[in-house]
Amino acid sequence: MESVNLKVSNAPFVRSKDSIESVMYNVALALAPATVISVYLFGMRALVLTVVSILSCMAFEWLMDKARNKPNSCLDGSALVTGLLLALNVPSNLPLWMVVTGAFIAIVASKHAFGGLGYNVFNPALVARVFLLISFPAAMTSWPVPFSVDMQTAASPLGILKTDGLEAALASFSIMDGFYGTMSGSLGETSVLALLAGAAWLWYKKYITMHIPLTLIGSVFLFTGLFYLIDPTTYASPTFHMVTGGLILGAFFMATDMVTSPLSVRGQLLFGLGCGLLTAIIRLWGGYPEGISFAILIMNSFVPLIDRWDLNDRKAKHTKKPETP
Repeated sequence: MESVNLKVSNAPFVRSKDSIESVMYNVALALAPATVISVYLFGMRALVLTVVSILSCMAFEWLMDKARNKPNSCLDGSALVTGLLLALNVPSNLPLWMVVTGAFIAIVASKHAFGGLGYNVFNPALVARVFLLISFPAAMTSWPVPFSVDMQTAASPLGILKTDGLEAALASFSIMDGFYGTMSGSLGETSVLALLAGAAWLWYKKYITMHIPLTLIGSVFLFTGLFYLIDPTTYASPTFHMVTGGLILGAFFMATDMVTSPLSVRGQLLFGLGCGLLTAIIRLWGGYPEGISFAILIMNSFVPLIDRWDLNDRKAKHTKKPETP
């Protein structure tokens, strides 16, 4: 019998009329409102940082494709999106050489080290953000004040809550500041309105579903709300947590990453729940003010187990024989 060589690619095995380029450039378009708002709030330095981040990611993508003898993919949009997300996860005054370092970690260490697009276990932009946060904590937590000409810095609302308590955080911040973006933070932590506009576009294009974002945000709301009801003088309201930090950016643009999130609806709900609970736990009692990055990366590591559990459970139910009388 003639032998046949079969080539099996990696999951997910999903057919779609949309190309990688179409998906990625639409994600970049969805991130445009938040990017524009960040430039409006923090000036040309935010634009320079964003351009450097994007070009660095694309350059490392090109170099790795050349080194691995792979087709050139630096223009397929994936490096562009990684560069945008990396820029939105850092303060606008971060030294540019640190941005380039973050791009190296994202593209080389977090993406191509695992085999390239579709094979990475962890979200590359988040790995880069956590690397920079751990390696350069002072630079990564120096937040410029919006509309400041001389790059004056101030603590973020979550940072004030962690170090000075609830009363100080509420005195320096209003819920509408978080909604419109007029507060200190990374480029993508500011305007909830701009991020929701971009998320609505992705949902309209059917590139994301609401299973992960709503489960993630809902679990943070319920968990922080429980402790707010127990002691409202110590714990911030769930509304405060909704409009501060990177919750909205993480929920809609990073936790929903097609490569690093579960395939099934049931798996996505479990993934979102885990991300939300871990985010709330870190925010309430962790050493860092923010927890969304760590939460998503931790749950990324469980995605293969979640997918395998869901597949095996479905197989068991499908093959289960009916009981004979």
